[in-house]
Amino acid sequence: MRSRIHGLVLACTLLHVPAIAQEQSSSLLLRLSEPLNQPQNPSVEKPSPPQSPAPPPAGQAQATLPMPSTPMRLTLQAAETLALKNNPQISVYRLLALASAQLIREEKAAYYPNLYGSLTAVGANQGSRIAAGALNSPHLYEKAAGGLTLSQLITDFGRTNNLVAAAALRAKAADKNSIATAEQIRLAVDQAFYNALQAFAERGVAEQTVAAYQAVSDQVTTLFQNKLRSELDVSFANANLAQAKLLLLDVQNNYQAALSRLSLVLGFPSQQNFELMETDTTLNPPPDSVNELVDEAYSNRPEIMAQDYEYRAARHFQKAERDLLLPSVEALGVVGKVPFAPTADGVQPFTSWYGAAGVNIDIPIFNGFLYPARSKQATLRTQATQEQLRDLKDRIADQVRTSWLNAITAFNRINVTQQFVDQSNLAFDLSQARYKIGLSSIVELSAAQLQQTQAQIQLAAAKYQYRIAQSVLRFETAAP
Repeated sequence: MRSRIHGLVLACTLLHVPAIAQEQSSSLLLRLSEPLNQPQNPSVEKPSPPQSPAPPPAGQAQATLPMPSTPMRLTLQAAETLALKNNPQISVYRLLALASAQLIREEKAAYYPNLYGSLTAVGANQGSRIAAGALNSPHLYEKAAGGLTLSQLITDFGRTNNLVAAAALRAKAADKNSIATAEQIRLAVDQAFYNALQAFAERGVAEQTVAAYQAVSDQVTTLFQNKLRSELDVSFANANLAQAKLLLLDVQNNYQAALSRLSLVLGFPSQQNFELMETDTTLNPPPDSVNELVDEAYSNRPEIMAQDYEYRAARHFQKAERDLLLPSVEALGVVGKVPFAPTADGVQPFTSWYGAAGVNIDIPIFNGFLYPARSKQATLRTQATQEQLRDLKDRIADQVRTSWLNAITAFNRINVTQQFVDQSNLAFDLSQARYKIGLSSIVELSAAQLQQTQAQIQLAAAKYQYRIAQSVLRFETAAP
C-alpha cells in the first residue's frame, strides 16, 4: 500500500490543475489527525460510512464481494466474549481438561475392591487326569457352579498414591492449558479487531483520495476540451486517478481479509459484516520498568503454571516407577455355590457352597531389568521436564522484554507521526496560500497534499499498531 502512495506522489509531481481541485482534495480524513489522548464518545462519534468508488467504464464489469445488508455492531469486549463462547479451540482444550480429570478416577480405582463373578461348567472323562502342560492340579471332575471373586489391595508401599498424585497434577496442568488457550484467543481477537479498524480507516483515506482525483481528472478534461490544458495533462490526471484506484483496491482487499480473519477467530463458519465500535480511545503509555512485568509474568502466566504441574507430576511418577521394585500385598476372597454334586468313584467330592480367603504378597525378584529401566526412564524424563520449565521461563522473560520494547516504540511512533501530520498540514496550508497568489506551481501543492494523505494514513496505522502492542504486552504478562 505504501508503494501505491509513493506512486501517487510521483504522478502528482507531473500534474498541473487549478487550485479549486486541490482545495476539494484537501479534506482527506481530517478526523484521523485529531489528538489521540482525547476520549471520544462512541455513541456520538462513529466512523463515517464509506463513499462509493467511482463507477467502472461503460461495458466493463466490476467484481464485488456479497456482504450482509445489515452489519453486526461489535465492540472489543463483545468480540472477546463471543470468541470465548464460540471458538472451537476453547471447546477442544476444555474437553481435554475434563478428560484429564478422569485419569484421577482411573488411578484411584486401585484403592477399591475388585469384584467379579464367574460361571463354570466342565464335562470330564471319568477317571482321567491332566498329564501334560504347566504345573497344575491333574484332577478332572464334572461340575457346574457360579461364584464371586473379591480382591483388595492392602498396600503397594506408595506406588498408587504417587500415581494418583501425578494424575491430579496433570489434570491441573490441562486446566491451565485451557486457560492459556483462552488468553491466546483473546489476543487473536484483539489483533484481528484492531487490524480491521486500521484497514477500515485506510480504506476511508483511499476512497476519499479516489473521489478527489476523480474531480481533478474531470476538471482537467474540461479544461482540455476548452483548449486551456494539453492532452498530456489529461493523460497524467487519468494515470494519477488509475493509481489511486489501485490503492483503493489494495485497501479494500486488506479490509475484507481483516473481516474474514476476525470472523474466523470469533467462531463463525463464514465471513461476517461487522460495524466495529471503538469504545476506549485513551492511549496510556507502557509501564516504566520491565523487571516488574517479568515477575508478573512468572506469577500469572498459565503456561508456567502448567509446566510446573507437569514437572511435579513427573516427580511423582518417577517415585511410582521406583516403587515397582517393592512388594505389593493383596487380600483375596472367593465364594460360590455348586448346584449339584456328582460322585466320582462313589465319593461325593463337592459340597453345595464353597468359600475361601487369603492374602497374596507379590515380591519382584527378577524380570530382565524391566523395573530398573522404567525407573531410570522416569528419572530422565523428570529432569527433561525440569529443563523445559527453565527454558519456558527464559523464553517468556525474553518475550516480555521484547513486547515492552515494541510497545514503547509504538507509543513513541504515535507522537512522531502526529508531528508529521501537523507539519504536513502546515506545509499544505502554506503551499495552498502560495499557489493562490501565484508564487508556486501545482506541483508543489500536489506534493504537499499527497504528503498530508500519507501522514494521515501513517497516523491511523500507528494508533492501532500501538493498540495491538498493548494487547501483546498484556498477554505476555497475563495481565487482566
